[in-house]
Amino acid sequence: MKYLKWLILIVLGGLLGFLVLEFLTVHPLQMNLFLFLSTLTAVVIIFFITRFFKGRWTVPAAIILTLLTFTGSYLINTQRFLAQGDTREPPELTRAKGDPGDGHTAVVYFTHGEPETYNPIGWINQFNEFDEQDIPFVPLIARPLFVYQLRNAYLEVGSSHHRQMHLQMLQSLEEAYRQEGDDTTKFYISFLDDDPRPDAAVIQALNEGASHIIVSEVFLTISNHTAEGEDLVKELKVEEYGATLSFTGPLYDSQTLRSMFIQRANANIGDTPPEKVGVLLVGHGQPDEWDVEWPTETEQEIGFRMDVLKDFENAGFLPENLSLAWMEFKEPKPAIAVEDFIANGVEEIVFFSAAISADSIHSQFDVPELVHEASTPDGFPILNLGAWNDDPIVIQAIKEKIDEQFINY
Repeated sequence: MKYLKWLILIVLGGLLGFLVLEFLTVHPLQMNLFLFLSTLTAVVIIFFITRFFKGRWTVPAAIILTLLTFTGSYLINTQRFLAQGDTREPPELTRAKGDPGDGHTAVVYFTHGEPETYNPIGWINQFNEFDEQDIPFVPLIARPLFVYQLRNAYLEVGSSHHRQMHLQMLQSLEEAYRQEGDDTTKFYISFLDDDPRPDAAVIQALNEGASHIIVSEVFLTISNHTAEGEDLVKELKVEEYGATLSFTGPLYDSQTLRSMFIQRANANIGDTPPEKVGVLLVGHGQPDEWDVEWPTETEQEIGFRMDVLKDFENAGFLPENLSLAWMEFKEPKPAIAVEDFIANGVEEIVFFSAAISADSIHSQFDVPELVHEASTPDGFPILNLGAWNDDPIVIQAIKEKIDEQFINY
């Protein structure tokens, strides 16, 4: 019997580690259940130790054993949580090799993607990618806490508008072609971190007889994200199925996209003179270690935003009131620029999530939260002009990239 209480304590400590991990990572509808079970188990452990461990050294030993078994269970279950695989499966490719199709063009609109409601699989994939490339990012023990903060962000904003906004943008893109008299091109949505994947969309296009496939890469920069999507598509070897394949490339070099920022700012600053407006372009950012393998991401993100700021300066905005900042991985953060603007005497500040293609947790929560960390006078106007979204200028920029590929046919 004297060993039984130690065994029970080991079981309880292990159970608590499992329950805490589940509380931190489960769907919001289940979090209260696991919070209750975690609390109940902790209370049982405290009662059990105080009731059955009386010796001078047995109580500390019982506490240490509980902490060790809790930690071991927590880490084991964290590894189990992070080992979840991507369950998205592409459809069957039923088209025969060599089939030339019916002659029509398919545009596969490809972008990052984000689930509408909390789903950690995107960050699980990101953690695994960091580990594969030996990039230090959030220790294993803290990753469930990171996911917990992600869930809190979803709870704060209600849901991500990312998917719905891109569907709306795709519809606007299709309408632009229909208005020009193009009734044959077919359009397909695809996401890196949501359904359907780009390879799934290309398979659907092939099965439906497409002879030409254009992958419209709705990203700002060439990065590991665009590379992942291109690799998935290239693995299909669509040329063997009688179709041609081309990629538009991302939008870092689009002058049309650049023009959207000034037009949106001018439409929202009201009567405030441009010289009294601070403009902040917040980039996404990537780890310095990634800059070694993917220098284009940071170079193009900086270059694009610098060009936009030059456009603002040419439009009458003061250079000292134009600034760049980063959301993560790099400095400076947005609050510093906001405080500098106010010190310069601006009367209003506008900021953009400049590298985000459509509303997302980043543009709906992360970037605004970082901006509002600044010390500002009460009621000072700071206007969030958001991600690119379904702006006619953005749609035109995407269309121009696609049109360049049509020229090749």
